[in-house]
This record gives sequence, structure tokens and C-alpha cells, in this order.
Amino acid sequence: MLASDIIVQPSTEQPHGLNKFTMATQPLIRSKQAEKTINGISTQVICTEFSNYIFIVLTQYGKIGTLVSVTPDSRSGDISIPMFTTKVLLGKDEVLTHVCAKNLTTFVSQEAGNRPVLLGLALKDSSIEAIKAMKDVIKSCQVW
Repeated sequence: MLASDIIVQPSTEQPHGLNKFTMATQPLIRSKQAEKTINGISTQVICTEFSNYIFIVLTQYGKIGTLVSVTPDSRSGDISIPMFTTKVLLGKDEVLTHVCAKNLTTFVSQEAGNRPVLLGLALKDSSIEAIKAMKDVIKSCQVW
């Protein structure tokens, strides 16, 4: 038998418990984005939910910027006081970056069942007022 003699029939079977409409209505990866002017600066937010991470890009430059991982810390003895570890994966590793990352994403992780958050951060204005406004924009893009 030659390879050209093989006829391939498309399968009509669906995975157990699913029909062809179930998979189309519920995407595996969900994203939302928003734009708001904060203190005169155009600020864009994109939130994407993956099964193992929430990915947020918060930019005032149109770039991903510094990439920070924010993960819940399982070493905390008191469960009522959540602890988070930040780690700069790409970009400038500065103290203010860690402070902003924790401030902007702790609530996201908690609301998403303590999933880790990957944050792309490129800010011109990191004042307290701006960070508060940015948190509201992130909330408006909730996908978790």
C-alpha cells in the first residue's frame, strides 16, 4: 500500500461531555483592554487570563516595560494576612517597581483564587494618585 492510497476520514466524535458548540462559546484565553487618561497621560491596560497566570500589561509608553512576577507566598504563617513575593523577570529591578507591582496586583491575585500575576509595567507617572486610578482601570478589565 502506498501513502497515496490512504484515505483519511475526518472524525465526528467530540471529547466526552462536550459538543461542538460548547468549545466555541467559552474561549480558553480571555482578554480585556481599556484606555484612560490619568494625570494627563494616556494609560492602556490589557488583562489576559490564562489557566495558571493572570497577565496584565499597564503602559503609558505603548511598551510592555518591566516584567514582574507577583506570586502568593505560601510561607506566611497567618492565612488572614496575605504575603506576596515580587520578582523582576525582565527590565529594571528597582524598589519602586516592586512597590507598584504589589500595590497594583495583590487584589487581582486574591480575587483570582491566589493565582500568580505577571505584570508588564511601563509608567511615566507612579504617584499614589496615579496608582489608585490605575487600579480602577485594572478592575474595569477584570477577566478572572
